[in-house]
Amino acid sequence: MNLDQALQTFIVESRELLEEMENALLNVDLAGDQGEAINAIFRAAHTIKGSAGLFSLDHIVAFTHVVESLLDEVRDGRVVLVDEMIVLLLSCCDFLSGMIDGLAAGATEADPANAAEDAALVAQLRRHMSAGHADAGGHGHGQDGGAGASPLVELAQPGVERMTGAPGERDHWHISLRFGRGVLQNGMDPIAFLRYLARLGTIVGIATVDALPPAEQMDAELCYLGFEIAFDSAADKETIEAVFEFVHDDCVMHILPPHSRVSQYVELIRTLPEQDARLGEILVRCGSVTARELEQALAAQDAASGQIGSILVGAGNVPPVVVEAALAKQKQANEQKAQESRSIRVDSDKLDRLIDLVGELIIAGARANLIGQRLCNAELLECSSVLSGLVEEVRDAALELRMVKIGATFNRFQRVVHDVARELGKDIGLAVDGEDAELDKTVVEKIGDPLMHLVRNAMDHGIEPAELRVARGKPARGLISLNAFHESGSIVIEVSDDGGGLQKERILAKAIERGLVDPDRKLSDAEIYNLIFEAGFSTAEKITNLSGRGVGMDVVKRNITALRGSVEVDSKEGAGTIVTVRLPLTLAIIDGFLVQVGGSVFVVPLDMIEECIEYAAEPGQDYCNLRGQVLPFIRLRQLFSLDGQAGRRESIVVLKFGNQRAGLVVDTLLGEFQTVIKPLSPIFSEVKCISGSTILGSGDVALILDVAALMAQVGGKPPAQLAAA
Repeated sequence: MNLDQALQTFIVESRELLEEMENALLNVDLAGDQGEAINAIFRAAHTIKGSAGLFSLDHIVAFTHVVESLLDEVRDGRVVLVDEMIVLLLSCCDFLSGMIDGLAAGATEADPANAAEDAALVAQLRRHMSAGHADAGGHGHGQDGGAGASPLVELAQPGVERMTGAPGERDHWHISLRFGRGVLQNGMDPIAFLRYLARLGTIVGIATVDALPPAEQMDAELCYLGFEIAFDSAADKETIEAVFEFVHDDCVMHILPPHSRVSQYVELIRTLPEQDARLGEILVRCGSVTARELEQALAAQDAASGQIGSILVGAGNVPPVVVEAALAKQKQANEQKAQESRSIRVDSDKLDRLIDLVGELIIAGARANLIGQRLCNAELLECSSVLSGLVEEVRDAALELRMVKIGATFNRFQRVVHDVARELGKDIGLAVDGEDAELDKTVVEKIGDPLMHLVRNAMDHGIEPAELRVARGKPARGLISLNAFHESGSIVIEVSDDGGGLQKERILAKAIERGLVDPDRKLSDAEIYNLIFEAGFSTAEKITNLSGRGVGMDVVKRNITALRGSVEVDSKEGAGTIVTVRLPLTLAIIDGFLVQVGGSVFVVPLDMIEECIEYAAEPGQDYCNLRGQVLPFIRLRQLFSLDGQAGRRESIVVLKFGNQRAGLVVDTLLGEFQTVIKPLSPIFSEVKCISGSTILGSGDVALILDVAALMAQVGGKPPAQLAAA
């Protein structure tokens, strides 16, 4: 990998880390283990800082160092994480994101235009730090006490759990040290630091930890050393830290005082960087068990074929909680290593190219099958059948590569709800469900903006002020909910709120005032609610930064329709509103069903077909009896003004879209067909009820029907009303 590729990887990974950091900040209050959430935030900042240093991005390193220092104090309990600090750290995430975007655009140095914002954020970060570190800005690695604070003061507190064993055995400091890769290149000698450390006391025990790669990958100029040190000294922690002052920013260091609490050793085990360390070795490095105890445990294990953890606990050498943490660390390391070996990054353009080739393969296979039928060649037909099955499997596998979970899109709205709620002066939370639902990456990218507007609109128009909610007997805190699930070959996304709901009379009055509907026309509730998607329609009494200009909801519907989807609104005044968006799982290849009307062939998405029945209705009727239920239907011949007369036997294709059912009257049923979706030219963008086209094996073009638009032709009227008509 060359430098440019490595830099691009850094940019991608930094954006992912910033997203994780932002999500952790927004959910830190909800986390079951708040300490782990804070550690996750710290690790994200620490990783960005360390990686930026590899590329000499000093402006990113300097800013992230201050962020990391504050997080380090929060992690150690010297500073309490309050709401004001969360808002500040979110602003720091935004600022870092801007620097990463600038780096992606080619800016490898700080932008002078951002100097004022940089200084202001740094000043606020330092203001929140504890008194002992506010001036110096703190250090970014493993500090457990402020300047002048003795770690033994904390240990004198009553009720603190301490390590078991004789006082003489473990009455020493434990130093866990991992030098950075660039220490040697910076002219530093790791051994010199150990010699200097020995002046302050006695190195009771030391274990060398190396992270040497395979010989062919090793760089002689890089440092792969680390140490686990048992150190007997009367010096305080600040003095010991000062020994490593010159490499403080280029190493990872943890210092545990004598007789440390079990929880501190547990945390050290969890943060060790080694991925392959055996349980016994991890315990030795942490100082939880001596080499002699480990040797005895191994001998007992050989004799009794028991597990080392159980033997150590049984011998009373180490508390069970430490063994459990080490086992968890070992399991996590193995799982992480296995996961890393299974995952690779692939450019999305390469996946798009693969999908295009699979589409062409499907068309070629269909043509081969048609030729086999014309020649009546049994061997060719059998070969073509096997080929079609394999192509179908390749198609499914290729589409799965582009399927991503919608949870990443949903997580973006945590920040939106947090910021917009503060802007509106409302207390609003976000509940997310169905994050594991998958759909095509292209659909995910294009649905983000419409969902963003729906969420912001629900917060502004839907959720009432806290005082009004309390007066109505509701919780003061409003709730926005995002839910996703699969249904009939589509993904359904619901954006709901528990606010005041839509006011039908007010919407209808505004529509009549603007001339959108005839005053004498009777509209159903659904038709009234759908008026909010008309261009320029707004019922807001005043214009704000969020709404009131009549721009937005029409764009939402247009963007969703462009994705071959649909949007519906349901509301109950005083209880809330639900906006339901239905989208296809993929925009590339689908399973279709071919039907013919006259000389024209159409494709219906197979997932939306419930059944096919023989046509049986009185002349002039637009509905039929389907097992005691009224089924409205559409005659494709009349809808598209096709020439020719219907045959003696027509068929009805029963469609289901959401909660609606309708039938299509066609001349002939041709059967299933793997459909490669080809977009229509922009000149046909206004054509209704057609969502795209495909190429048949014969080379002819077949149009793909838009089921959502066909349902709209029925008018959304209930079956009883259609029957009465």
